Amino acid sequence: MNKPTPLKIASWNVNSIKARLPNVLAWLKEASPDILLLQELKCEESGFPALEIGDLGYNHAVVGQKTYNGVAILSKSAIEVDHRKLPGGVMPVGMHSHDGDEQARYVEGFTSGMRVASIYLPNGNPTLENGQPSEKFAYKLAWLERLYAHARALLATEDAVVLGGDFNVIPEPEDVHDPEAWKNDALFRMESRAAFRKIMHLGYTDAFRAKHPTAQRYTWWDYQRGAWAKDDGARIDHLLLSPQAADRLAECDIDRKPRGKEKASDHTPIWCALKS
Repeated sequence: MNKPTPLKIASWNVNSIKARLPNVLAWLKEASPDILLLQELKCEESGFPALEIGDLGYNHAVVGQKTYNGVAILSKSAIEVDHRKLPGGVMPVGMHSHDGDEQARYVEGFTSGMRVASIYLPNGNPTLENGQPSEKFAYKLAWLERLYAHARALLATEDAVVLGGDFNVIPEPEDVHDPEAWKNDALFRMESRAAFRKIMHLGYTDAFRAKHPTAQRYTWWDYQRGAWAKDDGARIDHLLLSPQAADRLAECDIDRKPRGKEKASDHTPIWCALKS
């Protein structure tokens, strides 16, 4: 009798699906994840390479935007889309649209017996404007608060949930090559880290940390200053698992190989395997 095959779920900020398509197709063929969560597509839905992705046996759910942002779920199984934007929409006065976002940063659906979301959290820099907290940083913190509320609601469903993506948050000092240099950056500011920790304290598991408690490994390296060659990176892409998903966690790892390829994204995939 064959052993059940684990379900492989990955996340990757591709930093333009058009620019990165050959690398993405090659990785899909090689790694063959059951589900791939994509961020920073930088295209509208009409510009998404649906045919090329479909030829490899993947269904897709895309929330796109011209030039910026953009998220997608790819799955070998059918996808039932539940949300095309993060619920809880009213943003602070003067900040973007009142139904919470014209920015394409969130898509959630049910596939392969799992509820999954692809998340591209706001960067938040610069944190100050004329010595005052910036609108960009306030937007990031408001977005994290909305994510907290929705993540809590998802736990109440008792579904196996994976929240994956580019969170633009460095959780702890060991998750960045030089913590001191990053202390005032929106990705490492205490407010961002506290908001992320608040989500974790609901009962989510950081899949990578669960399997690698002390490892200093990264998912993003700047294109500048030889960061990749020096391994000056940060761990900002995460897979957060509800208890029902965490109970099935078999493996989690970061695949560095795509970052070393020609015309690479500045991020590399992170993946986990869940026992069937």
